[in-house]
Amino acid sequence: MLVKLFTDGGARGNPGPAASAFVLQDPDGVVLDARGDAIGVQTNNVAEYTALLNGLRRAVELELTEIEVVSDSELMVKQMRGEYRIKNAALRELSIEATRLAREVGDVRYTAVRREHNKLADQLVNDALDSA
Repeated sequence: MLVKLFTDGGARGNPGPAASAFVLQDPDGVVLDARGDAIGVQTNNVAEYTALLNGLRRAVELELTEIEVVSDSELMVKQMRGEYRIKNAALRELSIEATRLAREVGDVRYTAVRREHNKLADQLVNDALDSA
């Protein structure tokens, strides 16, 4: 069963107050889990990777085995696909952890979309930032 993992992260300022969010959705569109969390002062890219890590951790907990990660962060998607090098040391460490978690899941693929195709995760990020 292919589950979609929508991820989003954002920072107000870069770095600035940041939040990350993920949504796990089954093939019928049923939301299995959705969370948004403030993560302190971070860069936008760290927030994006934090969302990915949190979503993958939850996927492992739920014993999901086939996931399509859907993100509006083209940079993160291309880095995780191996299309772009990761020059930033902090992001490299986060990507290594994401790769480890993806191996635990099994089949993980990455798709970049425009923000309007990632509405719920984007809304969770903004809600978390507004609540912080």
